[in-house]
Amino acid sequence: MKAAPMFTIRVPASTANLGPGFDSIGLAVSKYLTVDVFSHYKWECKAKTPLLQGVPEDENNLLIETARGIAARYNKELPYCSLYLDSDIPLARGLGSSASAIIAGIELADQLCELHLSRREKLLIATEIEGHIDNVGAALYGGLIVGTYDGKDISFVSQPIHDVELVAVIPSYELKTIHARDVLPSRLVYMDGIRGSGVANVLVAALCKEDWVLAGEMMKRDVFHEPHRKQLVPELQKLHELEHGNVYGVSLSGAGPTVLCYVKKGSADEVKIWLQSIFSHCVVETLQVVNEGVHIIHEQQKPIESI
Repeated sequence: MKAAPMFTIRVPASTANLGPGFDSIGLAVSKYLTVDVFSHYKWECKAKTPLLQGVPEDENNLLIETARGIAARYNKELPYCSLYLDSDIPLARGLGSSASAIIAGIELADQLCELHLSRREKLLIATEIEGHIDNVGAALYGGLIVGTYDGKDISFVSQPIHDVELVAVIPSYELKTIHARDVLPSRLVYMDGIRGSGVANVLVAALCKEDWVLAGEMMKRDVFHEPHRKQLVPELQKLHELEHGNVYGVSLSGAGPTVLCYVKKGSADEVKIWLQSIFSHCVVETLQVVNEGVHIIHEQQKPIESI
């Protein structure tokens, strides 16, 4: 038997962009990274799920790297830990797996070094590490986040979302963010930028009002990234061509290759069955928006068996 963890960190997955909200809109979704934290004599990470097989098991793990960097930033010594990692967030699929690890690392340092960081301070640090605010913001705050980062500071709005369900079409292949960014243009024609900005502005207004019909229309009109990335994700092109009365819109999740469908509440199971018949080569899952972000569990638990 193994003693109960000192505490547990639970971080939701996230989707980003939602079409034209490039690097600025994020939404927390119902997949999770869970980290049980045990006192230990060295750094150690143990994966409890096949999805995490192959991730570094020592201080080279992104979670530990992040925590150690935060501790050093505040001139603190981070004590050694053994981390038991459980996750149903697929890696390199556009569902914020790296963002969840970064948020977990910041929380690990905050807890162990008693930094007492505010949520805003955590978000700024996470954005500095990730380079953009969308995934880390959603993972930290939950719900919808709309924000921007100018290289020095962040500005953002966060709010809960209630009136939509999600169906994810998850291809079997990985798509690294760096490769998905390679296909983006280095510049846009000025008028295209204005048009894209207008579409993104209407998308944000529609999301804040939960007008999902309008939001879905705006998702179709992105000029910033989806037109360039659809060559890498044929499922995105196919989903744009399909129509279903309960599907408001679709968007590439982050850099892909996962594509999310935003559907009428109560219809996710029906839409999942329909999409699975079309995308038999993909995993098709129903997801929910989650309005709680990262969560720390301190209560004592019964001893668990060693893994």
